[in-house]
Amino acid sequence: MHPDQVLFQGERPLPDMPAIDHYAGSEKLITKALAIQQEMGPVFDITCDCEDGAAAGSETAHAHMAAAMVMSADNRFGRVGARIHDITHPHWRRDIDILVEDAGPRLAFLTFPKPRSVDDVREQLAYLRTQEAANHTGVTLPVHVLIETHGALRDAWQIAALDGVESLDFGLMDFVSAHHGAIPGDAMRSPGQFDHPLVARAKCEIAAAALAHGVVPSHNVTTEIKDTDFIRRDAERARREFGYLRMWSIHPNQIAPILEAMRPDFTEVEAAIAILDAAQHAQWGPIQHAGKLHDRASYRYYWTLLKRARATGQPLPAAVERAFFSD
Repeated sequence: MHPDQVLFQGERPLPDMPAIDHYAGSEKLITKALAIQQEMGPVFDITCDCEDGAAAGSETAHAHMAAAMVMSADNRFGRVGARIHDITHPHWRRDIDILVEDAGPRLAFLTFPKPRSVDDVREQLAYLRTQEAANHTGVTLPVHVLIETHGALRDAWQIAALDGVESLDFGLMDFVSAHHGAIPGDAMRSPGQFDHPLVARAKCEIAAAALAHGVVPSHNVTTEIKDTDFIRRDAERARREFGYLRMWSIHPNQIAPILEAMRPDFTEVEAAIAILDAAQHAQWGPIQHAGKLHDRASYRYYWTLLKRARATGQPLPAAVERAFFSD
């Protein structure tokens, strides 16, 4: 049996997703991102931004452009999604109409920004499912939800539990702004974004809610675009201190350092391979490895680590690919 079936019986295992969600808001920037993705492989997703990327009055044209990019031959890996307008914007339904009708079968996901509560997410999800059925897409699109309001943070656990939600994303800038100046502006960047108690509390709550429900927690962007060491440190803190398994990027310079920070340590990957291979041969019963006992509790850790290594582009032996990742 596949490790997900054996080790996560009765639970929702984390979805297999790249460790980076790269945002692009114009045709030029989306085209550039697709070219980088073709070079690096499907180690990062691309989100066509129909919210902040669309000029006022051009929302319909922008959504059609995003759908065309999803359907483009340059989308070789099928890892391109889109962010729609928030539920208070009059165009959010039309965004879904266009994206589902024009590109439904090839969309990787849709992102819902700024919900004020779990009910907002339910409403947008219900409309999405209605449009999928009406257009006979044959797919049920995963949904990413941006937690950036007080109400969404309050309902984060309920949002993560909804069928179809595969990622909770932290929207740092809007979250800080929603505090009416009570949180200082330097909490929108490092080190304040990790050290301010109200922001740190939100990050922890989102990660905990996501991971408890088999949903991937996605960290907000870093505003630094030139200093790769600074970018890498931000990603490392997000991963190691706050448990985020995925992070946004907004500039091509951010992709490589974030990817590097999200990769597991090579020695741990080697240990995971040896332990899981022995566990599989023992029909997932207890084993000894390097003088220590291992059972399903540790197998779960090493299996998720091995999947994360693969998602971040870390090369794995051909035998491991055949044993655990072949269709």
